[in-house]
Amino acid sequence: MLRLVSWNMACRRAAWAGLDGLGADVALVQEAGAPGPEWALKVVPGAAAGWETALPGGRPKWRTAVVCLTDRVEVRPRVGVTLEAAVSYDDWIVSRAGSIAAADVVTGGEIAFTAVSVYAAWDKGAGGRGYADGSAHRILSDLSALMFRRDHRLVVAGDWNLLRGYGESGDGYWKARYDTVFERAEALGLRFVGPQYPNGRQADPWPDELPRDSRCVPTFHHSRQTPASATRQLDFVFASTSIADRIEVRALNTPEAWGPSDHCRIVIDAHQEEAQVRDRI
Repeated sequence: MLRLVSWNMACRRAAWAGLDGLGADVALVQEAGAPGPEWALKVVPGAAAGWETALPGGRPKWRTAVVCLTDRVEVRPRVGVTLEAAVSYDDWIVSRAGSIAAADVVTGGEIAFTAVSVYAAWDKGAGGRGYADGSAHRILSDLSALMFRRDHRLVVAGDWNLLRGYGESGDGYWKARYDTVFERAEALGLRFVGPQYPNGRQADPWPDELPRDSRCVPTFHHSRQTPASATRQLDFVFASTSIADRIEVRALNTPEAWGPSDHCRIVIDAHQEEAQVRDRI
């Protein structure tokens, strides 16, 4: 079994230490500030220049990254370039620098799967309304370049900044927009694999906006909430249908396990015993 952890670190330096003690081989981080020297060499492909995310109005000093936590695996980066910097059709073109990071996870000399950390940044329309489904669809477009074969092997995790199965308004408009992200992922061969109840604590008290049959588990709390009163799930994990049945996901969202960020950590276990690893190194 290989273990990954996905975490929006909220640019908090203390969060780096929160990657320890989980038995994870690989971390997929979002809103990660530049690591200190004790972590820099673990970041794939190293703490290079450009530790920022391209956003309108500025470039905050945080980004997504893949981090190798153990010597049980080798992690080989998939280097992405933005459209204006691409020089070849062989380049992996990404829509927004800092919003996606990917690497092949190698064990026993073979590629088990490609691990991808994603962050769907908030944008604003002309009316000032914030929305993230546009960024989420850009990410899916970026991922499509890694999925030319029906039997692709990806594990994609991160902060999508949207809701699953419901929206903020009663007219269903935002629910329908959010649903298109999950529907498109499924069409690309990426199945939603969690976290969802019982692999995580559900909101208590139950929020009015959440359908009673929902299996959503809160993974984020805003500034007026605490981990105990968190209500919204913004963090989701997808896996290629070829390996999705061997992926287990749970949210470490109890108050005592939450950690120093406004997002909780997500543990992803990939069982490899029966896997038919496709790619030889």
